[in-house]
Amino acid sequence: MSNSSCLAIVLAAGLGTRMRSTLPKVMHEIGGLPLVGHVLNSVMHAGADKVAVVVGPEMAKLEEHVALRAPHATCHVQVDRLGTAHAVKAAEEAYNDASDHVLVLFGDTPLVKADTLHRLRERLSGGADVVVLGFEAENPFGYGRLLESDGELVAIREEKEATDEERRVTLCNAGIMAFKGNALPDLIAEIKNDNAKGEYYLTDAVEVARNKGMKVVSELGDEKEVQGINNRAQLASCEAVFQQVQRETFMENGVTLRAPETVYFSFDTEIEPDVIVEPNVVFGPGVHVDGGARIRAFSHLENAHVSTDATVGPYARLRPGAEIGEGAHIGNFVEIKNAKVEAGAKVNHLSYIGDARIGAKSNIGAGTITCNYDGYLKHHTDIGAGSFVGSDSVLVAPVKLGDGAFVAAGSVVTFDVPADALAIGRGQQVNKEGRAAVMREKLAAAKASRKG
Repeated sequence: MSNSSCLAIVLAAGLGTRMRSTLPKVMHEIGGLPLVGHVLNSVMHAGADKVAVVVGPEMAKLEEHVALRAPHATCHVQVDRLGTAHAVKAAEEAYNDASDHVLVLFGDTPLVKADTLHRLRERLSGGADVVVLGFEAENPFGYGRLLESDGELVAIREEKEATDEERRVTLCNAGIMAFKGNALPDLIAEIKNDNAKGEYYLTDAVEVARNKGMKVVSELGDEKEVQGINNRAQLASCEAVFQQVQRETFMENGVTLRAPETVYFSFDTEIEPDVIVEPNVVFGPGVHVDGGARIRAFSHLENAHVSTDATVGPYARLRPGAEIGEGAHIGNFVEIKNAKVEAGAKVNHLSYIGDARIGAKSNIGAGTITCNYDGYLKHHTDIGAGSFVGSDSVLVAPVKLGDGAFVAAGSVVTFDVPADALAIGRGQQVNKEGRAAVMREKLAAAKASRKG
């Protein structure tokens, strides 16, 4: 099988009317990745060296995503929606040249695993000409039934056409099929559209293949793995399955989740062993957390890196480009964006650090803000190692604080501060003796006059 060429055709079925969306159905996301992206990942991991994606007309965003996830894939437009076999035929130029194995998948079954696709290929290598993926349904109502005899698949019977006895069968059609490459073109050519809808159904390939004396079998998959998505409720159900798998996988790999059901992961989240994740944490795409770090409750991370023994949160937000160094502390209601917080530095309270470097072992006081945007361009703030920035300070970029610099609380810093210098950027305090009593009398009189 190692020498076989696997062509995966992802049937990205246009706009899902029940999704009530301007997006193609397969561009809706699970774990921060479009449904079709999940399928493409599985296809690639299964060893596909040719990938053809069937799209509808005017689906530029879908085609862009395919190019991003699978650069060598080709897209083929199905202008008229005339069924699944018609969609496969739209990509015939991709599989007509010798492909040993052809896998046909759907773009709205995001949880299908590469291992399952490998098993389909193994059945082909073992002598089957056509393999249909099935699953044991907890409630088979509405699914096509896989009817078997003597170890081979005899037919796929739709619910409305099944007899009472056939409806009791719980082995159902998952829709994913595998073909010997040299068999598929002839099978597709002989599928007819003599049905009520006038469409060409790929499931009819089973009957065509058997009439040709080919070997047709089924392979068993997990019901959760092959669930498709046609509406928002099914999208949410699939998300729940994905998240549960992620949680179990991380815990098996040595990550502590204090309240697993409240933590949400993206498709590419990377967390090393001995990380502790407290309740209600959301990992957006592109997050890597090194071992020994602690992510405290109600934090949100996206495109960020957290180093060993660092602490983030509670109620912290790490935006794209956040680099949190070893042993650094990011505290409550702190937002970090495109900034490097070096080893041992602390930003513990109510601060915004954007487009900046915080040097090792620096301490940033509560309410500190880096003013990084002038309405047109972003500017950088550089804070040297061992610096101290007092509470309620504003650092107006571009500005640089040298190593060991000290900024007095309440300062507005607009010029560079040399190493080991003290910067005081606030107005001089003036006390007016007795003025408070006069102000109270004046304000009380004004209040009384309003009531009158």
